[in-house]
Amino acid sequence: MASFHVVRVRMSWTALLALAHFTYLLVGATIFQILEREAENNNRHCFLMEKLNFLANYTCLDEDALEHFVKVILYARENGVNPSGNSTNPSNWDFSSSFFFASTVVTTIGYGNLSPSTVSGQVFCVFYALCGIPLNLAFLKQLGKCLTIHLGTLEKGVVSVVPHKQAFEAVAVSLFFITGTVLLLAIPPLLFSYVEGWTYGEGFYFAFITLSTIGFGDYVVGTNPGKNYIFLYRSFAGVWIVFGLAWLALIFNMGASIVEHVLDRTYPSFRKQEEAEDTTSTKLEATSKI
Repeated sequence: MASFHVVRVRMSWTALLALAHFTYLLVGATIFQILEREAENNNRHCFLMEKLNFLANYTCLDEDALEHFVKVILYARENGVNPSGNSTNPSNWDFSSSFFFASTVVTTIGYGNLSPSTVSGQVFCVFYALCGIPLNLAFLKQLGKCLTIHLGTLEKGVVSVVPHKQAFEAVAVSLFFITGTVLLLAIPPLLFSYVEGWTYGEGFYFAFITLSTIGFGDYVVGTNPGKNYIFLYRSFAGVWIVFGLAWLALIFNMGASIVEHVLDRTYPSFRKQEEAEDTTSTKLEATSKI
């Protein structure tokens, strides 16, 4: 009977989180559809008009030839070759670009604008990711622990002087969030905007999409064929990604803890009953083993 009650409580807690999760997805899908669908239809209409105008101006081409040329352009784009510019475009596989690509593999960002095209490169990428992703997770976890330890040491040192502990904890967390936001989310977009020619909003959007490992690939640094990039520019971006991920992972963990705390406050019976039943179940298992 006790085990049945444990399952029921866990299912209730899981069902609550599942309901919140899928409700959030449904709301997001509806809003994205409202915001983006009309723009997509306008872009599609403009593209079709451009194709018709092109065929009208260049009568030596027929529709099949134009469609074939469009497929060639798409194929080049999918294989990391920028169809604009000429053969003097910088290589996608120089050392700094390869370093940047390696960092996107182990961090699971995967912009999608560049990928190995050879069989040997694809095979190596699979094994490189299999070893690199756990190594990256372990490094980020350890880096997060170091940041937490240093933050805790600072907190203990100041709490001994400041009488209001809770107030200082709130201030310390706020300073940690603000400092990380400035160094990793506010300042880098200024550099990206200056080098890439983006607006600051586009640079900030790229920074957040990158550090959150969403990685749409609509904005990627160092891919403009009309610009001469410094050799270490993309390598710097790779290093920024690693440290930015560690900071943002801590922020996301804090956010998850806050959500759990709110749910605990809203539905305290679920978590308390679950913990009590877990304790009872553990004791029963230990007794049965004796």
